[in-house]
Amino acid sequence: MAERLEQFSDALAETVAAAAKSVLRVEGRARLAASGIAFSGDGMVLTAHHVVEQDEGLFVGIEKGEKLDARLVGRDPATDLALLKVEGSSLPAVAWANTPAPRVGHLVLALGRPGASIRATLGIVSAVGESWRTPMGGLVDHYLQSDVVMYPGFSGGPLVSADGRFIGLNTSALLPGASLTIPAATIQRIVPELLAHGKVRRGYLGITTQTVRLPGKTAERLGQPTGLLIVSVESKSPAERSGLLLGDTLLGMGDHPLRHVDDLVAELGSDRIDQEVSISVLRGGETRTVRVTVGQR
Repeated sequence: MAERLEQFSDALAETVAAAAKSVLRVEGRARLAASGIAFSGDGMVLTAHHVVEQDEGLFVGIEKGEKLDARLVGRDPATDLALLKVEGSSLPAVAWANTPAPRVGHLVLALGRPGASIRATLGIVSAVGESWRTPMGGLVDHYLQSDVVMYPGFSGGPLVSADGRFIGLNTSALLPGASLTIPAATIQRIVPELLAHGKVRRGYLGITTQTVRLPGKTAERLGQPTGLLIVSVESKSPAERSGLLLGDTLLGMGDHPLRHVDDLVAELGSDRIDQEVSISVLRGGETRTVRVTVGQR
């Protein structure tokens, strides 16, 4: 038994040592440094948005203790991801897990490098769920929570599987009190947007809505129980220019029903920007169609 435990312990240490080469220190705020991941061999570094409090004076620390200048390529507050670039330096890119989300109970390691040396903590996957939207509206491909201890400076570092594959990026900022991981699938979707535009482009109407129950006959006719009541319209916004009014209830966009706020957010992807869309609304008990040209947030 003791021999097996020793073998297991040695295997964990080897996993940490191998993964540590791609875990970096990120200095982007006045207080404690955070962690980052060598995203690609050409100097791209992935970290958490909330630990990059400044756009200039950024540094990345590598395994040998050397500190390198970095510049901000882009950031997405909605998914808490930021991309940095270290010029003229080759970094050992991570090996991403290419399997579905880990199962509840799987052993995982959280790695961080807030100082010169690597740090690690062991835990299990405590919750796996479907895709979800962050409080700022970012789409995360699946919910992934572990019970690893997020020590100060671990945000921006990776969650690593038992075989040494990088599962995603750890963050303590998306939901208070929860150690969440932004999965690899979300990262692979967001990074190209940051490279191309410096941000994730999202459609914008300029309204605030809340879910409301539809009148019985309307709900029966449409086959949906709820819609989105407009509770505010921003001045000079696409919504105001199109004639959407306070008190309108949104029923659908194109062929897609709008039952919940998430439905509207999902319809306002980057492909909708500058496109005219048809929105069906309930106004004064009557259903009508309003044409809106989607802006950019």
